[in-house]
Amino acid sequence: MTALSPLGALVRRHDPDRFLTALFAPAEKREALFLLYAFNHELARAREVTSEPTLALIRLHWWREVVEGTRRRHEIAGPLGEALDAGVFAAADLLPLIDGREAETEPSIPTIAEFRSYVLSTAGGLAAAAGGVLGADAATRFRLRTLGGAYGVAGVLRSRFALARQGRCLLPEDFLGGQGLALDTVRHHPEAADVGGLAAIGRMMLAEGAGGFPRTVIAAALPAVLARRDLVRLPVAARGIGDRLAVVAAYALSRV
Repeated sequence: MTALSPLGALVRRHDPDRFLTALFAPAEKREALFLLYAFNHELARAREVTSEPTLALIRLHWWREVVEGTRRRHEIAGPLGEALDAGVFAAADLLPLIDGREAETEPSIPTIAEFRSYVLSTAGGLAAAAGGVLGADAATRFRLRTLGGAYGVAGVLRSRFALARQGRCLLPEDFLGGQGLALDTVRHHPEAADVGGLAAIGRMMLAEGAGGFPRTVIAAALPAVLARRDLVRLPVAARGIGDRLAVVAAYALSRV
């Protein structure tokens, strides 16, 4: 068995869902997916590890400079720069991932429309970029973006209790206002929000992107299998053997 690379180990530790699904990519493409997912983890950490939104913006700008051509010695930025220089990734695919994360530095996400834009630009853009690595055409990448957005919705719902412990909330304000809830209330009591309406948005995205995929590309779509399971079991359950078997079945059928 081939030893897992440092990037693979990082993704397995911090993003186990995408680590699992990357294993279904062609062997020669897996390391590129690990690098892409490690880069995404760094973007997600920008707000998590800083106490001030301004500091998060500085971290995001640091990564923007890397994507735009500044080469740095760093366990992820170094390989990322090399991959960009080699044409493995396109800067045009990665820069929107950084832009999308800026929403996390704002006091709130005001509207459902902006929430949808946020998940499509972050998790959705990541799925589309993964599709690019795997050779997906434009139409397939569009579907991957939609499926990735659904995974993003599920991710927000999964993480809302952890975010509350940091005094943060990514649920849209107008959605909460429709339930008579203030943002500060949900920051302290995330269980107060009925998130079924947001889960329904995620399921609509799944329906829009569902269907067959080429075997060489489907690894980019497989996180949607986990999103589908998450969006019908609220609160979201811990990962188990059923989740892994669902991913295997989707791969076998080449259909999400």
